[in-house]
Amino acid sequence: MRPRDQVLELRNYVMQPGQRDVLIELFEREFIEPQEALGAHVLGTFRNIDNPDRFVWLRGFADLEGRCAALDGFYTGDVWRVHRTEANATMIDSDDVLLLRPIAGDVTRGPALRPPVGAPTPASLIAATTYFLAPHGDETFAAFFSHDVAPALGDAGADLLATFATEHSPNNYPRLPVRENLTVFVSLARFDSVAAHGAHVVALTHSPAWRALEPALKRALIAPTQTLRLQPTARSLLR
Repeated sequence: MRPRDQVLELRNYVMQPGQRDVLIELFEREFIEPQEALGAHVLGTFRNIDNPDRFVWLRGFADLEGRCAALDGFYTGDVWRVHRTEANATMIDSDDVLLLRPIAGDVTRGPALRPPVGAPTPASLIAATTYFLAPHGDETFAAFFSHDVAPALGDAGADLLATFATEHSPNNYPRLPVRENLTVFVSLARFDSVAAHGAHVVALTHSPAWRALEPALKRALIAPTQTLRLQPTARSLLR
């Protein structure tokens, strides 16, 4: 197994109405292997099940230098040159991007081989929750999450895959903007189905441990959490 990526992008695109599946088909056919040949790792590709015009994906890199080299190689290369007009026509906005570093867990665990083009879409669901924190409050929150929040989530049925926090280094490939001046903590949890995630939410509302945590959790945040319910696409490694 390759080493864990040290830099990740959580990318949340606003699509033109009805164009999400057009991009997914193009992305899975043309864009995965060429990026990975340059050192980027396409870890997960998702449909937001609560918004038909949102496409979310997770891309990893060995380090910041590798990120710059891989992005420059891809976005100045022949594959993107040939397909960029078609791809860009499907999108309204592609700048909602969080630059992250790993805290715990590993999203690469699981199947070693990527499913082929045309594979069936899995029934699983990935819940991506973003916690918005005061500037540079991520280290303190990471300890709180590990000690208190993660066990309560697990007791309520979440399979917590990995956690991340803001990568505070400057964006070293400014051609692709990221959301700067934010401090966040992100968790990814897997559920067997939409129904399983729904049962998890219900279990949390009835959990004394969770209710006891909620005041401290709210004090740690500067804005409400954002949870994206994500259905992996056919070729997503994270599923």
